[in-house]
Amino acid sequence: MKNYTLRRLSDQPIIRTADVRPSMPGFQVLGAFNPAACRFNDEIILLLRVAEGPAAGHIEPGWLHIPVLEETDGVPQLVVKRFREPITPYDPRVVTLEGTVYLTSISHLRVARSRDGIHFQIDPKPFLFPARADEAFGIEDARITFLEGTYWITYTAVSAHGPAVGLAKTTDFVHVERVGLVLPPPNKDVVLFPERINGKYQMLHRPMVSEIGKPSVWLAESLDGVHWGNHQFVFGPSTHSWESMKIGAGPEPLQTPDGWLVCYHGSDPTHRYGLGLALLDLDTPSRVLYRTAAPLLTPELDWERNGFFPNVVFSNGWVPQPNGSVLVYYGAADSGVGVCALEWR
Repeated sequence: MKNYTLRRLSDQPIIRTADVRPSMPGFQVLGAFNPAACRFNDEIILLLRVAEGPAAGHIEPGWLHIPVLEETDGVPQLVVKRFREPITPYDPRVVTLEGTVYLTSISHLRVARSRDGIHFQIDPKPFLFPARADEAFGIEDARITFLEGTYWITYTAVSAHGPAVGLAKTTDFVHVERVGLVLPPPNKDVVLFPERINGKYQMLHRPMVSEIGKPSVWLAESLDGVHWGNHQFVFGPSTHSWESMKIGAGPEPLQTPDGWLVCYHGSDPTHRYGLGLALLDLDTPSRVLYRTAAPLLTPELDWERNGFFPNVVFSNGWVPQPNGSVLVYYGAADSGVGVCALEWR
């Protein structure tokens, strides 16, 4: 088995929160992170998760201002709900108010473009913004798979009913077609394989279990890419501390002579996230051939350890290069984007 390593190409983020413009007046960008990635023509495309909330001048002290999508006469529109701030400490991302769980920000997907894979121009407007009741709390953490001539985009659609899995498609990263939900809540971390296997589409997904079991990677198959079944457990958290609490698949699996190479994230009991690799059988991807025992990347630099949600490196986008290497893009502390080179010998 090859010896894989992840080598940072910069000790600074290549995209910072401050690099992204708010999508609307009166809002501020709270984080730009966890990008999907692909090659499109002669560019590298990132689909950034951009988290936003009301700007400082629109916030009253002692109150929480929660952006959500609500329907009025059947028309969805963004509103800002106002609640007394809890006295007790709370998660900066998720808070329970008046018996309902809310996200403290609302996310959308934004395109960033680069010729060299390092320096990116970020589109001023969203590529995919929440527009349905099942996206009322936001659109998060996309993955891109080029499949049968089209870029398939899976993403987490969040609402009061929980995180579900949405699917969209594009051929030009200008126009986008929403297909709709393909998996109900609670589920996330969905990525499609780049070709049919045994005549069927394949996906990795991560059901969010509760009392029994831990969040793990599962496989599903489909004849049309919309209706999914034959769900099978693939692998879950291990006894290694860095991935002992939960795991989830990252970018699209890469086909290698040895098998399907899968990048995945794991978290430890302190909610510290690292990145590892797994190798799945080419013909039977439910069969695990190899897993890294130690993480290939952990939060070490200041901007990876400190941010909106600290101690996180999280990848859902990578791009093979003509020279055989792979650029791996990762979100850091829910606040910025870094890049590594995947290397092996």
